Amino acid sequence: MNITVFGATGAIGALTVNELLTQGHTVTADARNRKKVPSGWGDDVRVVVGEISDRAAIHSAIDGADVVVSALGPDLSRKAQGLPLVEGTRHILDSMTRHGVKRYIGHATPSILDPQEKPTAQTRMTKFLGSMFLPRASRELVGMIDQIMASGIDWTIIRFTAPKNTPKTGRVRAGFFGTDKIGAAVSRADIAAFTASQVSDDTYLNRAPAISN
Repeated sequence: MNITVFGATGAIGALTVNELLTQGHTVTADARNRKKVPSGWGDDVRVVVGEISDRAAIHSAIDGADVVVSALGPDLSRKAQGLPLVEGTRHILDSMTRHGVKRYIGHATPSILDPQEKPTAQTRMTKFLGSMFLPRASRELVGMIDQIMASGIDWTIIRFTAPKNTPKTGRVRAGFFGTDKIGAAVSRADIAAFTASQVSDDTYLNRAPAISN
């Protein structure tokens, strides 16, 4: 399949691109800065350079895609301003409609509930800490995911709490708070592998599974 990846040069995004290539998919990577594009991709990845506010770049990246994968996440710096990813997500969804792309896979934290979940101590704590210490980022995350869940596309939102730069284990717990036992720590490599696996798996269609190691 043809997969477009946003946030492709980030820590999880780059690993996700590699996983998709290993699975034999054709990948287009949207990158804010060409200098951050891994040299190892060579000609295997089509790269589109542009800010998330650049509608023309987004349209170019999504043109021809079967699935959109987003590894975008809020800037956690206290110097960050505005809600750029809310606007960017709107551009992505508009472009998906324009190009007839109906499948979206993205990321969030347990502060976002799955539509069939009820709040638990773990989700309440994540939401409280986010709103208390990272209020702008928290609003941006909610603004992104609210749009996606209301868009009418086929989405999957993968939630995780504490990503680590540890080796890929291939062992991931996936489920929902209140019914499944989900921990906190998870390797970025395992997040990437799980994300890539959703491209051809509809188990979590219109659901927001939480994952951990």
